[in-house]
Amino acid sequence: AQKATKTIPIVMSLNADPVETKLIDSLARPGGNLTGLTTLSRELGGKRLELIKEAIAKLSRVAVLYSPVPQSVVEVKEILQVAARALGLKIRPWEIRSADDFDKTFAALNKERPDGLYVTSGGGMNANHKRIANFALKSRLPSMHSNREAVDAGGLMYYGADQADGYQRVAYYVDRILKGAKPADLPVEQPMKFEFVVNLKTAKQIGVTIAPEV
Repeated sequence: AQKATKTIPIVMSLNADPVETKLIDSLARPGGNLTGLTTLSRELGGKRLELIKEAIAKLSRVAVLYSPVPQSVVEVKEILQVAARALGLKIRPWEIRSADDFDKTFAALNKERPDGLYVTSGGGMNANHKRIANFALKSRLPSMHSNREAVDAGGLMYYGADQADGYQRVAYYVDRILKGAKPADLPVEQPMKFEFVVNLKTAKQIGVTIAPEV
């Protein structure tokens, strides 16, 4: 969209770091015709691992599904590795390049039998929530997701930015721009509200009891 126009205002809600990916100059002064929100999805990886470890006492080996997009690669190879060491967990990354890779990966996971599943956002992950959730259910595998819709589809847990609040903030940007503000002058916001969602129906189906303190 940015390559298509330098003048029409664009409002985003983005998982990736917009400065790192060179979409904007800085969060405070984006410059150009693009502004909006960044959800900090990647940076919350350590907290997600901490929450699933707290919920699943026996957790020691976690399979991680990710697409080879830059933000997911950094999350898996840097953020999750550091967090896993601190929590005493072993993580095993599984790269998903196309929809055809899911069946092969699921077959391999059925042989390896990890204790949990961590699903990143971006790439093919977001388009296959139901497929991943169904596999986790059939395999009785506790799953932590980087996208709220995945828990609605049957995944066990989500932790991240409050997406409904984020969409309301998108409307705020549109309103300001329609009243004459320039995207270049509207700072890009990071989330202030976060949510931790647990699908108790899924927990019951896979035989997991979520402790009240979690």
